[in-house]
Amino acid sequence: MADDIRIRLAAIADAGSMVDLLNAIIARGGTTAHRTPFDRDRMIAEYIAPPRGIACHVAERNGVILGFQALEWTDPGWVGANPLPADWALVATFVAIEGQGTGIGRRLFEATRQAAKAAGVAMIDATIRRENAGGLVYYSRQGFVDYWSDDTVIAKRRTP
Repeated sequence: MADDIRIRLAAIADAGSMVDLLNAIIARGGTTAHRTPFDRDRMIAEYIAPPRGIACHVAERNGVILGFQALEWTDPGWVGANPLPADWALVATFVAIEGQGTGIGRRLFEATRQAAKAAGVAMIDATIRRENAGGLVYYSRQGFVDYWSDDTVIAKRRTP
């Protein structure tokens, strides 16, 4: 039941649970761009406390992490495909396999939108691998629209 889910900012102490959740998704395949399992240090560096981080929220029920969503400023030094303006932010969402489709992602995005607004984010980008059908549907349901793509990904955007 989504009513007993608490959304809060991620803490360093959550790193181990977040690693377990994301590594299970990676092992299953097909729903994340990540291919290499995470460890605690990488989780902290990439999601909980990254250099360009705006916010990382977790969804928990009775102390169990059911999902997390991170928001960070774009990289002004990015030289790859689809460079983005400095006032845009990137979002990444991960929900435990057993919790997908239960409203956890929607609740996380409500908190992320508030953080984006408070930080002055102009646009939020979600770049999703083409084979991640669930992720594409999720972001569309949150109001994201397609604006760029290549052979492997579809980029979606929306204002906070």
